[in-house]
Amino acid sequence: MTKSLLFDLDGTICDPREGIVRCLKYALTRLEHAIPPEAELVRYIGPPLYESFAALLNSNDTELIKRAVELYRERFATTGMFENSVYPGIADLLAGLCAERYRLYVVTSKPTIFAEKILHHFDLAAHFLNVHGSEFDGTRADKNNLIAYVLEREQLIPTDTVMIGDREHDILGALANGVRPIGVLWGYGSPEELTKAGALALCDTPVSLARHFW
Repeated sequence: MTKSLLFDLDGTICDPREGIVRCLKYALTRLEHAIPPEAELVRYIGPPLYESFAALLNSNDTELIKRAVELYRERFATTGMFENSVYPGIADLLAGLCAERYRLYVVTSKPTIFAEKILHHFDLAAHFLNVHGSEFDGTRADKNNLIAYVLEREQLIPTDTVMIGDREHDILGALANGVRPIGVLWGYGSPEELTKAGALALCDTPVSLARHFW
């Protein structure tokens, strides 16, 4: 029986498009690097930030990538994290799951401190037993490592746990740890991406996701 639900943040609970895109543009501008079209920048909502800047800058220069991340966070910490909105139906979904006695956790590649501030800003923090994210140096930004950490830290049974997210990183990280993955289609991953990664189910609305649990 499913007891614990791990929720991705960006693209699953909140739509961070405006803030993330503006912060990516800010960092690239400060580095005097060409800025891709917004449709391309949207692809980088969800993956770890260090990975995204390596691709955007077409570089393996660790110092350059680190500087890009610092510039991104310079704007994100004061403005970007609040250029964000909660997807319709999410608050009701979380409240309903709590009422049904599920244990909810946030599991995000975003640094924990940012994730906590966003959840408090939108009055969602009370639904979650804990928030797990990365460190500023990129530690645990990879979903495989992060989910493994969460399972150990919270003493969760993988077969009683579900990972809910909108990108392949969520699905692949869950499968690597024996956790059941469900993909959501209101975020930034396509049905093809999620299916290819191995999602056991796809949900197009929070209501359809809720049907899996009550």
